[in-house]
Amino acid sequence: MERNLNVKKMILNAILIAIGALLHQITPALGLPMQPDLALAMLFIIILINKDYKTTLISSIIMGVITALTTKFPGGQLPNIIDKLVTAHLIFFTFKIMGERISDFVKIVVALSLGTVISGLVFLGSASIIVGLPGPFIVLVSTVVIPAAIMNIFLGIILYKAIGVALKATRTEIV
Repeated sequence: MERNLNVKKMILNAILIAIGALLHQITPALGLPMQPDLALAMLFIIILINKDYKTTLISSIIMGVITALTTKFPGGQLPNIIDKLVTAHLIFFTFKIMGERISDFVKIVVALSLGTVISGLVFLGSASIIVGLPGPFIVLVSTVVIPAAIMNIFLGIILYKAIGVALKATRTEIV
């Protein structure tokens, strides 16, 4: 029985990673120099659903590599990997601190808002060291990171709700 549950979790994670990669690839910039990071939103959903460190680590590495391959930021490959690793760990431990007394909906909203800002800061910080930035750090934070975080909150909540409906409809229980 345990083995079936693990296979179900792996298949679900693979599907969510694939959806996140596809969304990252096709999401337009929406008038900003950068796009909202729906792969990041999907990573937070994976962390929330699975609640284990090994899955968080593996998923963050995979999502980092995928977003590195599909980045629209010149030289953004390594910063994408770094930001996914750092952000996933911070969100995983934030969820652990929040514990079971906080609802999953509140956790995902916190992850989408706080996590996207952290991700943006880590991405810009590492990009500034590795390849340089196309403008001042603080200007990029206010014109790119904050608007992307706002968009990620709304789009990520829609994704979270859709995945919840799909899991209920298929009677899939991931505990």
